[in-house]
Amino acid sequence: MNTRSDCIALDAQDPLRELRNLFTLPEGVNYLDGNSLGVLPRATAARVAQVVQQEWGEGLIRSWNTAGWMAQPQRVGNKIARLIGAGEGEVVAADSTSINLYKVLAAALRIAQADAPNRKVIVSERSNFPTDLYIAQSLAAQHGCTLELISADEVAPRLARGDVAVLMLTQVNYRSGRMFDMAAITAQAHAAGTLTVWDLAHSAGAVPVDLRGAKADFAIGCGYKYLNGGPGAPAFVWVHPRHTERFWQPLSGWIGHANPFSFDTAYQPAAGIGRYLCGTPAVIAMAALECGVDTLLAAEPLGGMAALRAKSLALTTLFIAQVRERLADHPLTLASPEDPALRGSQVSLACPEGGYAVMQALIARGVIGDFRAGDGSTEPDLLRFGFTPLYTQFVDVYDAVTALDDVLTSGEWREARFNQKAAVT
Repeated sequence: MNTRSDCIALDAQDPLRELRNLFTLPEGVNYLDGNSLGVLPRATAARVAQVVQQEWGEGLIRSWNTAGWMAQPQRVGNKIARLIGAGEGEVVAADSTSINLYKVLAAALRIAQADAPNRKVIVSERSNFPTDLYIAQSLAAQHGCTLELISADEVAPRLARGDVAVLMLTQVNYRSGRMFDMAAITAQAHAAGTLTVWDLAHSAGAVPVDLRGAKADFAIGCGYKYLNGGPGAPAFVWVHPRHTERFWQPLSGWIGHANPFSFDTAYQPAAGIGRYLCGTPAVIAMAALECGVDTLLAAEPLGGMAALRAKSLALTTLFIAQVRERLADHPLTLASPEDPALRGSQVSLACPEGGYAVMQALIARGVIGDFRAGDGSTEPDLLRFGFTPLYTQFVDVYDAVTALDDVLTSGEWREARFNQKAAVT
């Protein structure tokens, strides 16, 4: 068993340890929730202040030109592209994950039905993030399609039936942290004549992603989780170049026009990924997102995403081992994949009783994870712990398990103060 001293020694040997200095981490907080909201980069406050005080305050409207505001979606998109295996000019940062999903799923359905009009099925995972399913339900109704929900193990046999227009999956499941093999599943989908839409919300910045190598069709992702862009940060969208010119995306706004400042009454889409823009860029939020993405790019000289993935697996493997060795007397079970190759950068523990209160008691001790409720039957209540290799230490893992043991052993989670549900769980 690794002792606390062993974990401190692992941190001393960690080649990525200096990256932690890129972040503002509150004293006394053990933050294991980067899979929901990333930590504040040190550079962000000054950069946002610069945008507000100088670029906006002094430059005013001139800053659309002098500060390069109009180019933000493409500039930040090109940086994100380096993290997800996309090419230059193939990614734009814009809008939210939900809005971007609407754009690409609509485009995918139009392409699929133009090529095979009888294909009228969207398939997704039953435990996919709800907003993805809600967007798919809306588009299915608009396009005369049906949405079918299956388990992760049923993807291949369902595709083999040959009637699926679009397969929509989140690469890393938000509840369990289970990771799909993007290349293998995309190949299966294409062999069955199906297009793929990938949600990278829980994988971009946490695990290596190779959209081009996997021959994926469409992808969207989140800016405020592992990309550290801040609450409500702009999201991003990628479309394989073989598809970009085939259709307009449905939210054809002025920024996605071929010549926005011609102010034509008739829409003409911009070339390439530019047509997937819609409204005016969120300049202040985009500046914060760029700082967050830069923290990931700072790892490139140290091995980039491969090095971050290696540390992530070491952290999650240590956490699982510590839970099993030190919490064997408590009724917790592993809800994440045992196989590291199938695991993202989080570990979920099924908690049969008082999961919400247990997490609140942990948070009161300075260990911040989060809670996801089950459905009362097949899906259990989960304690989720995210391990962001940029700033999570091995000693954080040890200390988190110690705190969890204390909370469960003492029974303090039963106190009324920990059982009052807040708006955000």
